[in-house]
Amino acid sequence: MEFWSKLSNGIDRINQMLGNAASIMILLSCVVSAANALMRYGFDISNNWPLELQWYLFSAAVMLGAAYTLKRNEHVRVDLIYSHLSDRGRLRVDLFGLIVFLMPACLLFTWLSWTTLFYPSWLIQEHSLNSGGLARYPIKFVVPFGFFMLSLQGLSEIIKRIGALKGEIVLPAEDLHYEKPMQ
Repeated sequence: MEFWSKLSNGIDRINQMLGNAASIMILLSCVVSAANALMRYGFDISNNWPLELQWYLFSAAVMLGAAYTLKRNEHVRVDLIYSHLSDRGRLRVDLFGLIVFLMPACLLFTWLSWTTLFYPSWLIQEHSLNSGGLARYPIKFVVPFGFFMLSLQGLSEIIKRIGALKGEIVLPAEDLHYEKPMQ
């Protein structure tokens, strides 16, 4: 289990860094948006690249933040019985969901977005059709990369939950904590 724990910790560290980068991208997206509005409405200077850059930053933040959100155990759940389960029951439900739903979907989306979205765009070095627009293929790479990182984080969560069920890993409280939504 030592190898698997090290692998899980390594994946967690990478996604922690990507989550921090996603936070910075949100801030940069807001700064670019404000600067673009100031230039457009204050100085009557208009260009398409700041608007596209804002979209790219926000898109990258969402795709890179997904794995970080899973790492922090903050993804949305449909709570029918989850809040009534014991910690071991929650681990089993999490493990089932990760293996049966998350991993197949993420691996499929990684492959599909690579083969149908990014790769064809990269082959032709696709650029925006807008005047002054940015290259499209770099942001299209973020989609398969984001799903790949979400797959890796899913693997990390599977490792942690199997280790916890075997009693070989003690999960932090936030990995088992569940707050029922207020309604």
